[in-house]
Amino acid sequence: MFARSLTAALLGAACLALPAAAETAYPLSLKNCGVDLTFDKAPESAVTVGQAATEILYSLGLGDKVLGTSVWFTEVLPEFAEVNAQVERLADNDPSFESVLAKKPGLVAIQYEWHIGPQGIVATREQFADVGIPTYILPADCWKKDNTAGSDGTRLAMFEMDSIYAGVTELSQIFDVPEKGEELVAGLKAREAAAIEKAQALDLTDASAVFWFSSAEMDVDPYVAGRMGPPGYMMEKLGLRNVVESDEEWPTVSWETIARANPSVIVVARMERRRFDADDVEKKLEFLKTDPVASQMDAVKNGRIVILDAHSMDPSIRNVAALEVLAEALPAFGLK
Repeated sequence: MFARSLTAALLGAACLALPAAAETAYPLSLKNCGVDLTFDKAPESAVTVGQAATEILYSLGLGDKVLGTSVWFTEVLPEFAEVNAQVERLADNDPSFESVLAKKPGLVAIQYEWHIGPQGIVATREQFADVGIPTYILPADCWKKDNTAGSDGTRLAMFEMDSIYAGVTELSQIFDVPEKGEELVAGLKAREAAAIEKAQALDLTDASAVFWFSSAEMDVDPYVAGRMGPPGYMMEKLGLRNVVESDEEWPTVSWETIARANPSVIVVARMERRRFDADDVEKKLEFLKTDPVASQMDAVKNGRIVILDAHSMDPSIRNVAALEVLAEALPAFGLK
């Protein structure tokens, strides 16, 4: 079985040379997921609710400002292990409102609106505003997306990497490090373009895929990627057709339906989180080999399975590294 792990360091490639950017001009006003924000100066500290927000701040050299983190799927990127070890983890999954407030952050940076939003399971943005703490949601979670539909929201248009780059740029402006934001975005864009060019050179015309994130139980319908989220974007750019036609972010689809579609490639998520049995990638692989329905798919029989970091399947700067891993794996599969 061919299994490719996502281990490439996200920032390993050299960034493009850029002229020094001007400092942020305060007051800085932004429209963030429908909320008007104004910053008179750079926040002195932050708490993150979501791994994507955490790793952006670390990538911008702001680890010393992060007082606490939460909502983790995988280990932090290796280059940030040392700084992350100095930051308190408020929760592996959902933090309490009280635990975030206790850190008295100058900003709460958020990955998902369902954690802190209109019906936030941690709190609403208004609750934080009432105690004088601004909140910033990564734009990728509300960019052309309806978060009132489905458990993880429904995309109204195809995910765009520009929504990731907007989050990097705005956080760099908020914290008065705009030049670092420009450098990070330039490097990611260059790597994204190179990975897409490599895969498109294969000229795939009849190849398909499914992305399996997890399952509430091993023998129930799995959570797979809808056609409009980051995995859908990756498949479109790499010349793969998504066999899942739902616009929900992570719909559940039966293995019988997936097997009938018979995807050319199966992409499975690897994560350290253990909320469900199927969070364990080894259990996923064993299921594919032994389940009477799943085991009959051509991708399983021919070892056309790619293992991706789970966090790279959700909107994050790791989406670029996922593109690279997929572009590297596809040539060996002999697809048409």
